[in-house]
Amino acid sequence: MARFRRHRLPAGAQREFESGEHVAAWAPYESGYLIATNRGLWLPGRDRLGWHEIHKATWSGRELVVTPARLVREAGSAPDAPADVYADDEPLHFRLGDPGELPYQVRVRVTRSVAYSTHHELPNGGVRIVARRVPGRDGLSWELRYDEGTAVIGPDHDLVGELFAQARATASAS
Repeated sequence: MARFRRHRLPAGAQREFESGEHVAAWAPYESGYLIATNRGLWLPGRDRLGWHEIHKATWSGRELVVTPARLVREAGSAPDAPADVYADDEPLHFRLGDPGELPYQVRVRVTRSVAYSTHHELPNGGVRIVARRVPGRDGLSWELRYDEGTAVIGPDHDLVGELFAQARATASAS
């Protein structure tokens, strides 16, 4: 399939981009435009979602489904919490008649934002430890994603702390 680039936005799609932010792809949507930049995905009627704020994105060939991450608990809100805890927010569905390169750019950029990811089974569930690259910021942003039904604070808390420390050591060694 031939890919084409269309970086120049139509007049109705113009946004106030940050300094150094540039358009990678865009697609018209019924209520505006979806715009992928080097910093994130601009959605119609919403602010930009940074690539590190998108947990997953899928393309069916007609529909782009973007699942943002929702902050459940900040690391500083509990003693010894090793990282912020995130969960899936409500998926956002966009049926695109003329997607251009947008689905490809979204997939590549969300994937690139993940620097490290590992899943661990716990006695009472499971947890994924993830390090993400945040555009415009040095270093990695670490997060925890507990499996459905796993207690965020509970009997596995100390084990999660140990697994987190191992993950950071492994990621910094590579």
